[in-house]
Amino acid sequence: MFLRFAFLLLAVLFSADSVAELSAPNADKGGPVDFQWGVKIPLHDGIKLNATLYHPQGQKDPLPCIFTLTPYISQTYHERGMYFAAHGYVFLTVDVRGRGNSEGEFTPLLQEAKDSPEIVEWLAKQSYCNGKVTMWGGSYAGYDQWATAKEFPPHLATIVPVASPRPGVDFPGFNNIYYSYDMQWITLTSGHAAQDNIFGDGEFWDAQFEKMYSGHRAFKDLDTIVGNPSSSFQTWLAHPAVDAYWDSYSPTPQQFAKIDLPILTITGQYDGDQPGALSFYREHFQYGSSAAKAKHYLVIGPWDHAGTRTPTAKYGGLTFGPASLLDMNKLHKDWYDWTLKSGSKPDFLKNKVAYYVLGDGAEQWRYADSLDAITAESRPMYLTSSNGTANDVFASGSLRATKPGSSSKPDHYVYDPLDTQFWAWDPTDSSEDNLTDVSGLLASSGKILVYHTPAFAQDIELAGFFKLPVWIALDQPDTDIAAAVYEIKADGSSALLAMDMQRARYRQSLREAVFAKPGVIERYDFDHFTFIARRITKGSRLRLVIAPVNSRSLEKNYNGNGVVAEESGKDAHTVTVTLYHDAAHPSALYLPIAAPDKSATKSQ
Repeated sequence: MFLRFAFLLLAVLFSADSVAELSAPNADKGGPVDFQWGVKIPLHDGIKLNATLYHPQGQKDPLPCIFTLTPYISQTYHERGMYFAAHGYVFLTVDVRGRGNSEGEFTPLLQEAKDSPEIVEWLAKQSYCNGKVTMWGGSYAGYDQWATAKEFPPHLATIVPVASPRPGVDFPGFNNIYYSYDMQWITLTSGHAAQDNIFGDGEFWDAQFEKMYSGHRAFKDLDTIVGNPSSSFQTWLAHPAVDAYWDSYSPTPQQFAKIDLPILTITGQYDGDQPGALSFYREHFQYGSSAAKAKHYLVIGPWDHAGTRTPTAKYGGLTFGPASLLDMNKLHKDWYDWTLKSGSKPDFLKNKVAYYVLGDGAEQWRYADSLDAITAESRPMYLTSSNGTANDVFASGSLRATKPGSSSKPDHYVYDPLDTQFWAWDPTDSSEDNLTDVSGLLASSGKILVYHTPAFAQDIELAGFFKLPVWIALDQPDTDIAAAVYEIKADGSSALLAMDMQRARYRQSLREAVFAKPGVIERYDFDHFTFIARRITKGSRLRLVIAPVNSRSLEKNYNGNGVVAEESGKDAHTVTVTLYHDAAHPSALYLPIAAPDKSATKSQ
């Protein structure tokens, strides 16, 4: 397993469908297809991009054109091209600049806002195109669509961004904490040819990340450690906080205000790029016009990153109901038919937001007018403990509906960055049940904080986002802290619901480092949990875990208070994290209570 890591829902599985493109089975195979390889698309600077063209056999009249712009070698999406061409569209798979058979030098992500609008306008002039151009794709190819839309090419008619990462939000890190996976992805996309066998060698990457982790090497050395020095990696690390560099990848508020296309945003509850996808969605709703927002739809399935393209019934030890297995090709086709061919609105889109509810007795699609309307209330469960004891799964603190008293003693854990036997986020075996495996938590007893709700007396539905304001004091100016919420069923089985993490120096703003004053109690707001929609069954409890961020899969903060990417074991400082939960410091986990179901749309 290439990331044996409970942060998998946050770590960007940026190219999950690049190694092996899967296509959902379709009863309707459509008609025969004509094919042309090696189509050259000229750009303004003389560079030619390579494309593969699919269109209905014997096409006589111009048709709408769909293209996907990918760094993962265009033939990866052959099955998608065949499907859409068989169903009445021209489809092109295009290698990005510097990858596959396209000319030029690959500069990840930034180049697409320049190149992709040129592709749109070039296609609009071709004899097989009727002037209506759209895009298809997820992950990198989902980001492409926002990068294209912000440049307003006149013939871009609609976009369907799926599982879209947003640089500075969830790639190449989350909350200003970088992923070791960055170098795995950079290696996959190094040079012109596919590097998928290297990318997919989990044992190799585990060993490379372990060299850095156990050797207490600086994170900036990771490209050298893996044998692939990278200017892209070093450029990213040179921008440790959100700044103008990261802003340049995304639409400005002014550009969001002008985007006026039909948009279908798709993500998943366990999609590593959910934070990016929803960030684009939210900002379009923040700045966009009423008319533009009326044309923007959202689908949140139960899926992981790859499942947003090809849903599967199982992921991470969880099993989803049959209603979750949407035919995503058909949903795209129905959307394109509606927006490009004056067809009817897709039957599936019964309201502006469609979301899937997980859990026993649920497993159904629900609908809402907006993302905010999914949650009826945010209900606090207050942290408390008995005499400051909350360091073990079996000797934990509590989450209670009533506020703690003034005499409630604080809890604490001690984090030593040189500790390489911390398993909370790296399970102690290679189990693929990464959402249900609690071996790492059990092995980290004494090094974490754990709180449980009482068993619920009846079913309760959660839908939306957890919030966790907690009062913390450090004895060092900086450290990294993670928070995770689980459902614990009556039989003891566990399911990870959502996670968040933050670097203390960015507790006030992701744009500015403000070091903590040792000994001073401050409020830390964990408010970047991922979206959940789950029925918690009678007899189940919720578990909250607060712990250090100490994993071979993430940039390690040695608490040295310098540039984190440059710190190594010689800079390590042990930190004591003290969490307060008294009347003056009411630390609480806020539960997103689901709004009543008005859709009456149940799975069969």
